[in-house]
Amino acid sequence: MKQIAKYLTIMVLLGAVATTAVHAHCQVPCGIYDDEMRVKMMYEHVTTISKAMTQIEAGQNANQTTRWVMNKEKHAEEIIEIVSDYFLAQRIKEGMDHYEDNLKTLHQIIVYSMKCKQTTDIKNAEKLKEAIHNLEHTYFGEKHQH
Repeated sequence: MKQIAKYLTIMVLLGAVATTAVHAHCQVPCGIYDDEMRVKMMYEHVTTISKAMTQIEAGQNANQTTRWVMNKEKHAEEIIEIVSDYFLAQRIKEGMDHYEDNLKTLHQIIVYSMKCKQTTDIKNAEKLKEAIHNLEHTYFGEKHQH
């Protein structure tokens, strides 16, 4: 029995290390960046958040509503992780063009993502999408539009 407990403890620790390694990958200076993909991912997340808000407001059964709430929160959290782990930690650098504008916009994205987690007010999702669009405009410049 002690052997099984020891084995289970080792497996749990290895699982924790593996999970940490997966999340830490975004902060490893690997030099593999796809800024456009990250922006596209944020647009997809906000679309899912909007749909979830609509479904929650439609008042389905409690089980479906719970699933939509969890889904909405998960996608809002994904946006926050892209902003913090990818853009703020690795891509936005002091001295770059539009540094302050990018920081302000990334902060707005985090705030509206948080508000999307807290409410079903579709206006928060619309403001989130607008903030992502503003980031796209300042980060990539005039030529690049979604």
